[in-house]
Amino acid sequence: MAWKHTPLLLLVCTVTACSARDRADLLNVCMDAKHHKTKPGPEDKLHDQCSPWKRNACCSVNTSQELHKDNSRLYNFNWDHCGKMTPACKRHFIQDTCLYECSPNLGPWIQQVDQSWRKERFLDVPLCREDCQQWWEDCRSSFTCKSNWQKGWDWTSGINKCPATAACRTFQDYFPTPASLCEGLWSHSYRLSNYSRGSGRCIQMWFDSAQGNPNEEVARFYASLMTDGAADHAVVFLALSLTPMLSLWLLG
Repeated sequence: MAWKHTPLLLLVCTVTACSARDRADLLNVCMDAKHHKTKPGPEDKLHDQCSPWKRNACCSVNTSQELHKDNSRLYNFNWDHCGKMTPACKRHFIQDTCLYECSPNLGPWIQQVDQSWRKERFLDVPLCREDCQQWWEDCRSSFTCKSNWQKGWDWTSGINKCPATAACRTFQDYFPTPASLCEGLWSHSYRLSNYSRGSGRCIQMWFDSAQGNPNEEVARFYASLMTDGAADHAVVFLALSLTPMLSLWLLG
């Protein structure tokens, strides 16, 4: 009678094996986007705010240098579209861009998109509470003209400019809370987490690489939740679907 269980066992093993492969695909990966490397790897000379990722990065040295420039050629995006942004505020935007370009730990939140300059993005990354709060505090007195920087700019000059109907006001006017900044700025790339830095449950925008990369543990935690949950659902589905056949095998 042992052979009669074989088809079901093979199917269940297939599901769990797929789960393991899927989990691996969520860890240590680079997005399919304009400036990202195909696979992460060491980049010993990453520049300034991107240096925490030098041991394992999805960005190149040239990319890390370019994104620190006010007139970067990466996206022709001007931080100072409403006058000079304060250095404390700009520091957060550079760190945000370094995380986007360099991190290999965003796999659980990568989604496919249909855009001319990228095929993937990340969505709803749980950003640590302090990172979001400090970003908002340091930028609240700088000026902007939009609450969503992902779209709606005037690109006729080749560089982003405010739409004709958009007024330059303080960040706090456009982003009255830390959540509105972190979640609205890039079309929900981030979500404000209730967890704190070091909890292993939220992504840090920046970290001291001498202490290791805390985002690796966070990615493993969420990848495990996603793949284990998917496997559980798949096994239940298979069990329900194959109950009639299982009865026949056992009785046959």
